[in-house]
This record gives sequence, structure tokens and C-alpha cells, in this order.
Amino acid sequence: MNEDIRIHSWPCSYYLDTSKQWVSGRLSLTPVAIKFTADKTGELLVNFHLSSISEIKKESSNLIFSSLTILEKNTKHWFSSLQPSRNVVFNILEHFWREQLLSSQGAGAEAAALQSTKGKELTGLLTGSQKRLEDTAKVLHYQGEQFDNIMRGLNKIEGDMDVADRLLTELESPSWWPFSSKLWKAPLETKPKETATVSDSKNQEGIIIRIPVIITHRTDSNVKPGKLTLFTSGLEISDCNSQVIHRFESKDVDDIRVHTPYEISVRQRFIGKPDTSYRLLSAKMPEAIPILEMQFSKKIQFLEDALGFVGARKSPQVDLGTSIWQAATGLLGGVVQPSSPVGGREGMDNDQVQLQKQEKISQEEAKELKQILKKLKGLALETEAELERQDEALDSITTSVDRTTLNIDKQNRRIKKLT
Repeated sequence: MNEDIRIHSWPCSYYLDTSKQWVSGRLSLTPVAIKFTADKTGELLVNFHLSSISEIKKESSNLIFSSLTILEKNTKHWFSSLQPSRNVVFNILEHFWREQLLSSQGAGAEAAALQSTKGKELTGLLTGSQKRLEDTAKVLHYQGEQFDNIMRGLNKIEGDMDVADRLLTELESPSWWPFSSKLWKAPLETKPKETATVSDSKNQEGIIIRIPVIITHRTDSNVKPGKLTLFTSGLEISDCNSQVIHRFESKDVDDIRVHTPYEISVRQRFIGKPDTSYRLLSAKMPEAIPILEMQFSKKIQFLEDALGFVGARKSPQVDLGTSIWQAATGLLGGVVQPSSPVGGREGMDNDQVQLQKQEKISQEEAKELKQILKKLKGLALETEAELERQDEALDSITTSVDRTTLNIDKQNRRIKKLT
């Protein structure tokens, strides 16, 4: 992720201590830093890392009203005349500051990150891939349950069609036929048991991911902190106290717009009344966007500022998994068998060979990587089996729908003859 991407910027004034005056300009927020640029000169007057902040406060005095102060190391920065409001800027800055401190890219981990080995980088990469594959498996499992429910519904329809066929047969039979009253009594007692298993699917759904967000409703200027929860059947927006603000079922979502890698908007359209729309900003949004893209592939739209984000992930998951697998197994081979030339493997490019010659990973890291790779392989096989099962289920559903359609047409013709 590009650390120079601008998440938000606000017009404001900054108190320049050297000249004892207020300077108008723009306060900008990036994923890791806060900057202030003067309007007249274009000079960058403020530029510091989020991890260096020790406090963000809303303050005022006899001379300065409605100001925002940021304590960075031993320097206190004053910002005033914030637009659209001080509360909006405060909530967003505080959210990204706290998430930065909690993340592995915070101040405590920044120095350690510089000394991280290739083994740790690869472990983090594979762990992220494992989480994505687990999320995919959850969505596929829910889709499989929906297919099962459809099949049960179609089986019930076919049972009803059999009953209707027997009733029509009785109506078509001559009045002197002695067995007509016994043709359709038995199936009536076997119908009600089918619907019992369809009811509790919503109660069994699992949470895919939950992230903290800053919520804006429609075009309101006020923002408030909350949470975004992604389920297999939709998404839910709640406040800090876990009180549900709004829940979107998958069928209710008309479009999702990705404004930046950190900001999205979700909308449900209505005829004759205002749309239901929420704008969500979060430091953790890059983790949720791939899941949204998978669940709402036909409804999600990446705007101009987010095209770089989707471009970085445009390769298929299969290719990504293959490249990770090759890189991991190659590095592991270099550790387990240092004397054997790893560069002779098929499918390895020159850059990867050079990387393996230059970098070594410890035995502990190799053991951890092997365990992750084993889990990844198991998840991949389960996902592949589930996809094959769903393909077979789709074929069965298509065949059943065609058969039911033919039966309906046939019974319509029989009813016309009777009338």
C-alpha cells in the first residue's frame, strides 16, 4: 500500500510559532503521517509520523477558539478554523492514530520492521493469504447452504407437482373407476417435514470480519465512530456500543463505491423516498475491500483514487496462491537443503533465485512456514471440493427447474382440456 496516498485533507489555519502568526493552508492525512501545506507558498510546514504523536486534543483559550492540538514528541501543533468542523477532523485523526499505534507499523514495531528477515516477511504474507482463504471458504460455505435450500425448495415443488398430477389424474378418470379416491392420499402426509430445515440459516451465519470505522450518514457533515461487520449474508453498521445502526442484506445493496483504499460508501436505492447511504472510513478498510469485492462483484465500483489499489490485486487468487507457494517452497528448500542448487527448479525466475542465494531463514521460521503451507494446502483442497460440489448442485438445480417447467406446461394443457 502506498504510504503517500492522501486519505483526507481539510482547509484550516496553522499557528506558526517562529513568526507568531496563523497561516492558512490544508491539513492532510496519509496512512502513516500528518502534513500541513501553506496555501500561499505551497511550503510543507508540518510533516510527522502518526506513531510520534502522544496526544490529540480539542482545546480553546481566550484567544484561540475551537482549536485542535496535536502533541508530537515535545512539540505542540495548533490547528484552527477546521472545515467542515473540528469534531469531524478530530474523530478521523484519532481513529487513524489509534489504529496506527495498534498495528504492527506503529512506533514500537517501526524499528523492528527495519530489521525483519525475509522469513518474517514471508510468514506475514502467508498468514494473510491463509486468512483470505478462510474468508473465502466461509462465503462459499454460505453459498453452499443457499444451494441446499434451493434444492430442498425444488424437491418440495416437485412433490407438490406429483400431488397435482394425481389430482388431475383422478379428475380425468371416468366416474366408474374404482381406485380414483386412493391415488393422492398418501403423499399429503409426507409434505410438511421439508420446510423445517430452512428456517435457521441466518442464526448459523458467521462473522467474516469486523473493523472499526468512522461513519457518515448520507451527506451529513457529522461523523461518529462505530464498527463495520461483514457477514456471509450481508453487512452491518453499528455504533461504539454495538447497537445496530443499519443492516444491509446482500440483496438490499445496490452499489458499493470504493473512493480510496480506506473509504467506501454503501447505498440502497428507493423509489419515492431518499436512498439509504452510509460512507465508511477506516484504517482497516484494505482488509475488508477484498471480501466486499468477492461478495458484491457486480455491485462494487472502484473510483479513480482507488484504481491503484485494485490494480495491485488484479491478478487472480489462483495465480497469487501459486506464486506464494513457489516462493515459499523455494525458500524452504534452500534452508532444508542448503547444498542443493535451488535455482534448478522449474518455474523459478532469476529474481527468485537471486533472492534465495542472498537471504537465509532460520529453522524456526522454516518450521512455521511449513505449518502455514500445510494449512493453506488443506484449505485450498476444501475450497476446490466445495466449488466442485456447488457446480454439481447448479447442474442439478438447472435440470430440476427444466423438469418442473415441463411438468407445469403439461399440467396447464391438462387443466385446459378439463375446463
